[in-house]
Amino acid sequence: MDTDHTRSDPAEEAALDAYSRVVTTVAARVLPSVAALSVRTPRGAGAGSAITVGTDGLLLTSAHVVQGAAGGTAAFGDGTETPFQVVGADPLSDLAVLRVDETTVPPVELGDADGLRIGQLVVAVGNPMGLAGSVTAGVVSGLGRSLPARDGRVTRLIEDVIQTDAALNPGNSGGALADSTGRVIGVNTAVAGYGLGLAVPINGTTRQIIAELTDAGRVRRAWLGVAGVPVPLPPDVTARTGQRRGLRVVEVVPGSPAGVAGIYLGDIILSAGGRAVVDGQGLQRLMLGPAIGTRLPVTVLRKSAFVDVVAVPTELTR
Repeated sequence: MDTDHTRSDPAEEAALDAYSRVVTTVAARVLPSVAALSVRTPRGAGAGSAITVGTDGLLLTSAHVVQGAAGGTAAFGDGTETPFQVVGADPLSDLAVLRVDETTVPPVELGDADGLRIGQLVVAVGNPMGLAGSVTAGVVSGLGRSLPARDGRVTRLIEDVIQTDAALNPGNSGGALADSTGRVIGVNTAVAGYGLGLAVPINGTTRQIIAELTDAGRVRRAWLGVAGVPVPLPPDVTARTGQRRGLRVVEVVPGSPAGVAGIYLGDIILSAGGRAVVDGQGLQRLMLGPAIGTRLPVTVLRKSAFVDVVAVPTELTR
């Protein structure tokens, strides 16, 4: 009779081998493109990580890593150290674009976090000072999370934040969150608690933010002047629109674009710019630079009737 209880399960060994191969492959692909940042600010020295995203020396990091800094030093895994300058930072998305003087480091491939699923394998790659080459793996444990961000008197929610159980060190902020193919789908931004980390997603919205930071050094945002709360829609409206929720208007700023357009308290916003609006984040997603001064068709539900109005958002001033 076989009494050897230490013999391993071949299927389990194969699964572990496959898991290890994915993690090591992703690490080998992404790690060379992740830099350790040494930051100089009036408050003192700081540190974090950054991701090479362009062949022209562009790096992507978290805005809070370089807050108050004009520059610093980026160190790569191959031993290269080079000064960097802050091209632009956006605290309301916690993203910043940097530029190094010269680098031969290849850029990462950016993916799309909108396709992520809960339980999907992800790999967090950072390069914090003193912990060079920090690689941890885990799964997506939550999607659609919100993270408050403040810039002066303006507070907004960073939307669609990725929650993962991949262990993060504080110096990993600004580092890469990659999928199993090695595509970077998030920028690690916070350690939310034991066994829980958060990352700003790479998607259409953040790509636009990155492009604006690169081109103009700042992000222009549009202002509609309306606040709302999600509410369920009546069954007949759901049957007609295919959506289950809308955004009930609870505040309209007098003289705002929403007020001028004829949006009233109690209206339920169903769509804006041809996109369904089911919560405040859905409306906020539209309020980036291109919306400023542009006609924005809005459909609201008012006393069981569908009403179409046109608003022209203005630029948000801080």
